[in-house]
Amino acid sequence: MLCGRYSASRFVRLMLIVGAACTLVGSSNRPADAGLPERPPNIVIIFTDDQGYGDVGVFGAEGLKTPNIDRMAAEGRMFRRWYAAQPVCSASRTALLTGCYPNRVGIHGALGPGSRHGINTTETTLAELCRGQGYATAIFGKWHLGDHETFLPTSHGFDEFFGIPYSNDMWPQHPQTNAFPPLPIVEGTRRLRTADERDQRMMTSWLTARAVDFINRNRDQPFFLYLPHPQPHVPLAVSDRFEGTTERGLYGDVIAEIDWSVGEIINAISTNGLDEQTLVIFTSDNGPWLSYGEHAGSAGPLREGKGTTWEGGFREPCVMRWPGQIPCGTVCDTAAMNIDLLPTVAELIGAPLPEQEIDGVSVRSLLTGDANAASPHEAFWIYYGQNELQAVIAGDYKLVLPHRYRTLDGREGGKAGLPVDYQQKTTGTELYNVVADPGETRDLAAEMPDKVAQLLEHAEKARVELGDTLTDRTGAGSRQPGRLTEDEHTALMKTHWPNGRPGR
Repeated sequence: MLCGRYSASRFVRLMLIVGAACTLVGSSNRPADAGLPERPPNIVIIFTDDQGYGDVGVFGAEGLKTPNIDRMAAEGRMFRRWYAAQPVCSASRTALLTGCYPNRVGIHGALGPGSRHGINTTETTLAELCRGQGYATAIFGKWHLGDHETFLPTSHGFDEFFGIPYSNDMWPQHPQTNAFPPLPIVEGTRRLRTADERDQRMMTSWLTARAVDFINRNRDQPFFLYLPHPQPHVPLAVSDRFEGTTERGLYGDVIAEIDWSVGEIINAISTNGLDEQTLVIFTSDNGPWLSYGEHAGSAGPLREGKGTTWEGGFREPCVMRWPGQIPCGTVCDTAAMNIDLLPTVAELIGAPLPEQEIDGVSVRSLLTGDANAASPHEAFWIYYGQNELQAVIAGDYKLVLPHRYRTLDGREGGKAGLPVDYQQKTTGTELYNVVADPGETRDLAAEMPDKVAQLLEHAEKARVELGDTLTDRTGAGSRQPGRLTEDEHTALMKTHWPNGRPGR
């Protein structure tokens, strides 16, 4: 079945590309069970910010061209039911790096400058797991998991860090608030300078150059490269060479530059003879920020966007490439989640799993296209906000639990980088077949009471384990985040506002 706006003609064109691509990479047609290479694979994760399901060519993008990401699909595998653990920045990134539902490790929402908490150093991150196996590790881009030295990447397994500590809109030029301090550009733990508009425009290019240099420097040893682009999160910014190059305006230009970045990474891998030794993953942290209108992306056929647990909020475009291991030009429609990346990488590189409980499960068989591969999860627990259990997914079905959510309710979003206000609505208990009905248009709850009851059992398991503020439940399996002392927090705030916080 072709999903959403992914048309038959587009699929035919892709298959023509696939044929050429498979010829070029040659060994891509090796059997998936041929075994892993003698050297453990390099791991590259390209992670964009607020990019919607409908913002990639092979996922049905309209008015956007992403030839390099499409090339990845032609030389690898599309995942059409890949989920972020939550539809918001910090929580989603926590899940990717720890293999845990973010509320298990005490992270909710989007952490701001001067956050009192971050990932606890007792948690094992993907970078620590890789470094324990002798990998060089680096992150170039947006961190957003606490900006105190205790919480920065170099305290969580990364050898190198260059980028910004939180979202690029958390700066004094925010269109709706003056509550943010100057945005620092950080290398390691050192604040290099305050970011200005030129830095915003050049960031994608700079991060790409850093990433390519890292690949070149580490071609003779295993490496883990994490490239979390700050774009296309607002404020949109693009370098001069991509400005005005697409029919989708500034947003399209930004996507074009991100796609160029993907191409540079793939080319660096190929130039260094590392194609068959490198797994490259492209995905996003959550869906589009729809209130920003022309400066926001598209969820394609999916319902709603960022900040909601409808499919458009946390079902993400995902493409993986690893010639010789991932069969080229293939599609996976089995559900998986970014919590599964850590255990999958652990299996691929021969690393032990963290001592503390994690929620992800290896999905190597989905990557390699094993004939009998199935999701290793009985269900996915979909949380948002301050530990609100808002949905449960099992197989093809999703049970939506009563909660309030934000929506434009059919209105257009904002223009020129200014958002419009959301409306608040309340949903009841609803059931959707998100395979047959990815837009969540037909509530099946009344027709399928047995399926509702089955998924309610999964919801109860989630409440017992992780709690649920909507039903006033406390979970037995939740752990505490790392927390700053009062003195540490005071010192951190002084780095943001040396002369005192305005208005205080």
